[in-house]
Parts: sequence; C-alpha cells; structure tokens
Amino acid sequence: MIKADVIAALRAQLQSQYDRMLAAAREARGYATDQDSKAESKYDTRSLEASYLAVGQAAKADELAVALDTFRPESFRDFAEIEPIDLGALVEVVYPDRAKATFLLAPHGGGMMIDLDGVTVMVITPGAPVFGKLAGKRADDELADPPMKIARVS
Repeated sequence: MIKADVIAALRAQLQSQYDRMLAAAREARGYATDQDSKAESKYDTRSLEASYLAVGQAAKADELAVALDTFRPESFRDFAEIEPIDLGALVEVVYPDRAKATFLLAPHGGGMMIDLDGVTVMVITPGAPVFGKLAGKRADDELADPPMKIARVS
C-alpha cells in the first residue's frame, strides 16, 4: 500500500466533509439573519437556534480545515522498517487470529476510515490507546495488550 495514496484518499474525504459543513453553516447563518425568520413572539426562538447551529457548524468546518491542512503528502514522511513508529507512520499489524489492521498515525482526523484496494485504513491520533502502544515500537515487535505483531511500517 502506498502511503501517498492513503493520504490523498483521506484528504479527498476531508475536503468533501469540509465543503458540506461549510455549506450547512452558510445556510444556517442565512436562515438566522433572514428578515423572514424574525421572531413572531417572545417564545419564537427559531432564529436564535439557527444562529447557534451556524456557530457550531462553522467551528466544525474550522476543525476540518485544520485536519485538511495536515493531510498533505509532505506532512507524512516515509519510515524505514527499523525506525521507531511515530506520527506519520502507516502501520500494518497482525492479530493472533491472522486478521490484519492498518493504521495511519496522524495528529488530526482520528477515527476516519478509508477503504483502499480492499484494505481498510484507520486514522489514529495521539489520544487513542493503540497509538500509545504502537509509538516507539518497530516492525516485527509484538504487543501483549492487545495481542498483535507489527508486520510493516512505512
């Protein structure tokens, strides 16, 4: 699996989410400020609710913009098999039942998943427990909890 392809696919997914969130924030802001959505009574809070929604969506769009800026090919260097795992590594692990998992260690975008060439890659960030277990390890190292062997690092 080529790391640049993984990053490009994740970037495309983030771009799509960013575009949708930005459009939703603009729509909510438009509704909140539209003359026709003025309160009809002191109990009518539709405009106020729309403004809260717009603020929340704009904040989420800002988070996505930061993540999008992170997912550039130059932000993820290649790792030699003997190097310790750190941010930017693409790590393939094998579990005792021979199931495989592939993780991209990144500063943002935790939990994102993409399927590329039949392989699912999950983004994990420093806050994820598995990140802490993988960080500093190398290819061929084995972990006890959860039990897994690091098959490949790139």
